[in-house]
Amino acid sequence: MSIRFGVSPIAWTNDDMPELGGDTTVETILGDAEGIGFDGVELGGKFPRDPAVLKAMLAAHHLDLIGGWWSTNLLIHSAKDEIAALQFHLALLKAMGSSVFIAAECSNAIHGDRARPLAETPRLTDADWPRFGEQLSALAAYIEGQGLKFAYHFHLGTVVERQEDLDRFIAHTAPNVGFVVDTGHAALGGVDAADLIRRHPGRVAHVHTKDVRRAVSERVRALGKSFLDGVLAGMFTAPGDGDLDFGAVMRALAEIGYSGWIVIEAEQDPKLADPRVYSRLGLKTLKRAAMAAGLIPVAAPSES
Repeated sequence: MSIRFGVSPIAWTNDDMPELGGDTTVETILGDAEGIGFDGVELGGKFPRDPAVLKAMLAAHHLDLIGGWWSTNLLIHSAKDEIAALQFHLALLKAMGSSVFIAAECSNAIHGDRARPLAETPRLTDADWPRFGEQLSALAAYIEGQGLKFAYHFHLGTVVERQEDLDRFIAHTAPNVGFVVDTGHAALGGVDAADLIRRHPGRVAHVHTKDVRRAVSERVRALGKSFLDGVLAGMFTAPGDGDLDFGAVMRALAEIGYSGWIVIEAEQDPKLADPRVYSRLGLKTLKRAAMAAGLIPVAAPSES
């Protein structure tokens, strides 16, 4: 597949906080994504779920559908029940030619609740991990059998958030249970994304890139605020506008021979951070870092 660059619609309209970008249309998102130069977009809450309709919309803007988030409930459901529940979503991804199935455990997650501080992020006990890992492994095997890569999204406010959680995740799941390397969630969860990539190359199924403002995140936690409060305060931004070194991440991806999507996903208030401006900055930052790392060919001066 080589490297392709995509974008998440969350910079334009936020599914967890519909008031952010609530008036923005799908056509606006797709038109902006095409104009900036992205190859694809991830599935947003406003996107139509009829494959024929969605295909026509994306084709008009020369964009592919990368994949889309699925909230699992494996702590309260069996893998069999989860597989039954996700059939419509999976059918849409397959019809659209998507290559990746993104999932995160949300049965007890707090990232969508502004009343819950990040300090209340749920934790699994030693006794919980074996069954959770077994269920995830069964789900990943099914998704792989359907022709898509399974990519678990570790995420602030969920049971897989910190390095300790990732270590247990890896210890209790089969090797085919891949994950999304999300640079923003990694950094704010205390995970070194470049080190994670190098230590577990076979698990790297998908890449999300967002930058962070650590001082904002620290203030949010100190004040006992929620994940969504952190988003509104600006703890995330596009690559090139925060504290992270994307050169290190691109070098790590180059070292493992990564082939797949690299997606810009900056969760901000679109009224304060113009999605076109920040997404363009993010793409420029990533391409420069990827070229310097040898992950993609060096472009002519007019293309870089």
